[in-house]
Amino acid sequence: MAKIAVDKNYFDHAEIFLRHAVSVAPDYTRLWVDLANVLKELHKFDETLECAAKVLELEPDKAESHVVHAISLGSNGLFDEAIKAYDRALEIAPDKPAVLCSLAHHLKTVGEQEKAIASYRRCISIKPDHAQAYWSLANLKTFKFEDSEIEAMQQMLESDDLPDESCVDLHNALGLDREARGLFDEAFGHIEQCSRLRRKAEDYDPVATETLIDRNVEVFDADFLAGNANAGNEDPSPIFVVGLPRSGSTLIEQILASHSLVDGTHELFDLAFVARRIRARRKKKARYPETLLDLSAENWHEIGTDYIESTQRYRAGAPFFIDKNPNNFTFIGLIRLALPNAKIIDARRHPLDSCFGSYKQLFASGQQFTYDLTEVGEYYLQYRRLVDHFQHLVPGFVLDVHYEQVVADLETQVRRILDFCNLPFEPECLKFHETERAVKTASSEQVRQPIYASSVNLWRNYERHLGELVEVLRPLLNDLPVADRPSELQ
Repeated sequence: MAKIAVDKNYFDHAEIFLRHAVSVAPDYTRLWVDLANVLKELHKFDETLECAAKVLELEPDKAESHVVHAISLGSNGLFDEAIKAYDRALEIAPDKPAVLCSLAHHLKTVGEQEKAIASYRRCISIKPDHAQAYWSLANLKTFKFEDSEIEAMQQMLESDDLPDESCVDLHNALGLDREARGLFDEAFGHIEQCSRLRRKAEDYDPVATETLIDRNVEVFDADFLAGNANAGNEDPSPIFVVGLPRSGSTLIEQILASHSLVDGTHELFDLAFVARRIRARRKKKARYPETLLDLSAENWHEIGTDYIESTQRYRAGAPFFIDKNPNNFTFIGLIRLALPNAKIIDARRHPLDSCFGSYKQLFASGQQFTYDLTEVGEYYLQYRRLVDHFQHLVPGFVLDVHYEQVVADLETQVRRILDFCNLPFEPECLKFHETERAVKTASSEQVRQPIYASSVNLWRNYERHLGELVEVLRPLLNDLPVADRPSELQ
């Protein structure tokens, strides 16, 4: 029953079945492994550690037990300990390509790039068709393939029986490599192939996105915001960084995390889970955000407190912390009323760079809207519509930070960001690339370098391929200075 529930993504139901199963057969290791995987999907990361400990207790001499432990440690942000667990698994079974690849992911996260590259390449040497390892190397963004590796990927793509998932990885890897070499037409061809195949595997409804934004605008009007003002938890510690992926949010996070008063975390999902729990507790059929309409002041305070307590496990004791989940822009209204003293920074970039940057990025999961140029453009319009709505109703609550301006004048923008967050200036924020911390996003290696301008206006290299995206974004592009528009709009 649990397996059926997992196959249908009913993870709440799967947890119920598995917890009953382990109560009946507590020494059945496979059940604890499956329960750990389900709890990870539910973002109950603390509880995955308990399951992993049970797996180790039952079968300490199996490599899989240490892999389960490593996954649970990584899910809890304990990356150095996860690396040690992967190493122990490889001591037992040295030639496991999937373990080598996972170890490399964690080495990349903590900044051990050379060791990560070596682990990815060892994975490939054991399993030459391990497409994910090739993609992971390309996704470092600072890595350059050898000619033999390029040839190996091209040969794999010529195979008739290569799974779509592997084709996706290889096309994206080759696209990133061609871009790095300045071969932009070839790069776009691979990126387009990657996105076309990945879109087939995604379940995305653009109408549902537009409807959600419509409902947010309708619920969070001026009267509703005014009627529930000052009811939430007044804790000022959260700093939310929102926006579209690949728009500079990791750079902003790294700048803030370099401050002595700020804990850097990663892309947290706690706000979404808080919103989900509101509906569950109230047992209402209404969807978010309609389920918020008749909350009391006590309820709003409870929601804010729930979030603060939920995120405590990611913090290291600093007075402030960052939540860098870009999708949290859909919860700006909730944040305003439940956490009125929180700060929200909107990471913005030229619309074409922002959208194309998302389109060419292969995400491990989520961000289903990014694999079609029309859909990513439409999503961008909806995101801007909602953020602009709150900036109009609550001036000063959301700070726009433009990537291009950060690149052009780092110190001015750093001081602006710190002033907005009521933080004193610290020169370490200008040397963000020297800050040693785990970074899980696709920009992990890029933010470990000094500021650079090569990504500004990158879209111009692909302009001839972006006609449908330009058409969707035309209303926003026409508002830009003439020099910043594509040639067809000048």
